[in-house]
Amino acid sequence: MESPAAHSAERYFVPAPSVWPFILTAALVALVAGVSGYLEDDHIGPLPIYVGGALAIAVIFLWFRDIVRESEGGQYSAQVDRTYRWGMSWFIFSEVMFFAAFFGALFYARELSLPWLGGEGSKVATNLVLWPGFEAAWPSNGPANAGGAFKTIPAFSVPLLNTVLLLSSGVTITMAHHALKAGKRLPCILWMWATVAFGATFLYFQAHEYIEAYTELNLTLKSGIYGSTFFMLTGFHGLHVTLGTIMLLVITLRLMAGHFKPDSHFGFEGVAWYWHFVDIVWLGLFIVVYWL
Repeated sequence: MESPAAHSAERYFVPAPSVWPFILTAALVALVAGVSGYLEDDHIGPLPIYVGGALAIAVIFLWFRDIVRESEGGQYSAQVDRTYRWGMSWFIFSEVMFFAAFFGALFYARELSLPWLGGEGSKVATNLVLWPGFEAAWPSNGPANAGGAFKTIPAFSVPLLNTVLLLSSGVTITMAHHALKAGKRLPCILWMWATVAFGATFLYFQAHEYIEAYTELNLTLKSGIYGSTFFMLTGFHGLHVTLGTIMLLVITLRLMAGHFKPDSHFGFEGVAWYWHFVDIVWLGLFIVVYWL
């Protein structure tokens, strides 16, 4: 017969009904509508972006506050821990598919559409009838020369520096994880602060890169297929780095507050998984978007 202690250890915690999912959904709808209007030059104004973004941040903070209280209050069992791990795994898988769509768009434009427009193979009629004289050279803003002439960002400049920063952050967060599992809290905290610093520095240099692209290189989101794929890929990655850096900061502050144990720290591990995913995506971006 199963003991009451074993039954208690495997109990599944069911939280009380919450309004946070509904409010967060409304905030994200407003945010997406505002960003979509901005990209399409609709005159909705920036209000939906500000309201949706602020509301989403507030809800996420309050929602995660409740989760931290539940976790630190000892309400989570091993079964709940497994559920979180599966949830985080599927979330990262969805992120892989998200970026795969953009990498696929880049591949289609670069390896299929551009050669067809240039008259490669059986698509000679496309070049002669639609865009006579167009040469399929990458990078390209298309036969219409959308956005005018532009220059690209050299791979072995800021992008290479950012690659070193992210790879270094992958090392420091791994060292922090080993320190946490060994019960060495102070080294863990120091390694985490180093990881936060690497992430913040990456964002600083990427912002500098974007400013240079817009002000000096005439490389904008409207620079044809190259501009759109470049900023969609690097921009969404930058958004993920921003969110990841915020999560790293929160985890570091929680470590300083005494949260997490050597044998129970999925909150830390989930953020570490996410950060390693961000590192891997950037390696793909550096090679495919900047270098090749």
